[in-house]
Amino acid sequence: MEAQGHSLANLFKQLGLDNTEQAIQGFIKKNTPLSSKVELHKANFWSASQSSFLQQSKDDDADWAEIVDQLDAMLRRPNVES
Repeated sequence: MEAQGHSLANLFKQLGLDNTEQAIQGFIKKNTPLSSKVELHKANFWSASQSSFLQQSKDDDADWAEIVDQLDAMLRRPNVES
């Protein structure tokens, strides 16, 4: 089994998204804040396969779960302009 320690960039790559720092920040800015009423994997910006991966990561408490939680928290923060 692969050692734990996935990064946000690795998660974005796993999801088939651009995983540069600029792209990640743009994605978060575009999709923040995610309503507390919406489970992360049910957000309307995921494809079916991305949603399935996110749900399975959480349901199985997979080694991706910690970084998925981090992304979830980042998407729920109010979008504050610098």
